[in-house]
Amino acid sequence: MGIADQFKDKAQELADQAKQKADQGKDQAKERGQQARDQRSDSSSGMQDRAQDAADQARERFDR
Repeated sequence: MGIADQFKDKAQELADQAKQKADQGKDQAKERGQQARDQRSDSSSGMQDRAQDAADQARERFDR
């Protein structure tokens, strides 16, 4: 095996590693995006509950 073959093998190995890391990065980005969507959904439903509570309290005050 010559030096050129060794360089080609090493280059292929590094390319494979880079591809794996890129794929992992994409998976992590998808996961972070899903977590952000879930958190935003939870937050908005919590805000709706608080707004409903405030509206109910306002009605109670003015109904007296």
